[in-house]
Amino acid sequence: MESDDMYGIGEISRASGLSISALRYYDGAGVLVPAEVDATTGYRRYSDEQLRAARLVAGLRRVGMPVAGITRAVAGLSDPPAVRRLLDEHLRRLEDGLADARRELSRVHALLDSEETTMTRITLPAAALAAALDAVRFAACTDPELPILGGVLFETEAAALTVVTTDRYRLAVAEAAAAVSGPPARLVAPLPFVDELRRLLTRDDEVALMLTPELLGAEVGGRRIEGKPLDVGFPDHHRLVDLGAAGSRQVTVDVAALRAAVEEVPAVSREHDGKPFDLTVLALDPAGSLRVAAEAEWAADEQAHVAVNREFLLQALDAGGAGQLVLELDGPIKPLAVRGNGTFSILMPVRR
Repeated sequence: MESDDMYGIGEISRASGLSISALRYYDGAGVLVPAEVDATTGYRRYSDEQLRAARLVAGLRRVGMPVAGITRAVAGLSDPPAVRRLLDEHLRRLEDGLADARRELSRVHALLDSEETTMTRITLPAAALAAALDAVRFAACTDPELPILGGVLFETEAAALTVVTTDRYRLAVAEAAAAVSGPPARLVAPLPFVDELRRLLTRDDEVALMLTPELLGAEVGGRRIEGKPLDVGFPDHHRLVDLGAAGSRQVTVDVAALRAAVEEVPAVSREHDGKPFDLTVLALDPAGSLRVAAEAEWAADEQAHVAVNREFLLQALDAGGAGQLVLELDGPIKPLAVRGNGTFSILMPVRR
């Protein structure tokens, strides 16, 4: 020790696992400033409490805590519950990042595997694929200036095919059980290919899809069609599908009854980017029942409501299938979620 109860920078380095250069960096950054600095020699001396802080810094560095977080943790050593909250927040970020990394690495593995097994083959009943495509086709983007969204995402899992579309204002997802062989696939099929494929799905046959990074193929009822995947990235829809976490307002509705209610209430016209559209406001009454609110009933302070494009809503109801659907309303500035049996869509809210 340099003096009573004080440690030199070398001793702190050995005791904490931080290199001397790291200790100098954290001194300059104001994270771990020595208790004393000799005015003549510039030697740094650290206290017992700072040794504890140095060990904390070393541990947080090993788990990738940003410098800002390390600074807050060191400053809050006198308040252990606050530091524990910081650790829990960082752990959640790591877990979210790990989930994203696993998905991305799965895609990278698929690219590597494609050199050995170049094709993913998917077989499923034609009726199941037709239902999945019908559940998402309404939300596909047709804007030529947004080619990244101008198709249908085909994504495989171990025993399922997921199809996804979005035009920025809504998103639709449907899943169908399928037999999948070959590497995991995630590619965007152009709309002309999808529409031609859908026209073939009229018989009680099995359909086989062949997916490669360079070619799309489909065989059904003795017919074969081919296309080329779009060379674009597609937005990650997985987190959006998790809408409806605890606390969201969920209500089960009858599709036919809700459609009739929407069509019965007089339309209110609005305009977006120079294009007119009709508006529908869905609201929950105090008992939790869903109603379609007429313009005269709109309350400026009503929270349990959402305003959406009327045509988009009707299309989402049709795509969800007959019978009952679950709607999720989280307030006027959150998307409206529509869940069916194996289908999911969201509609972005609009201003009233």
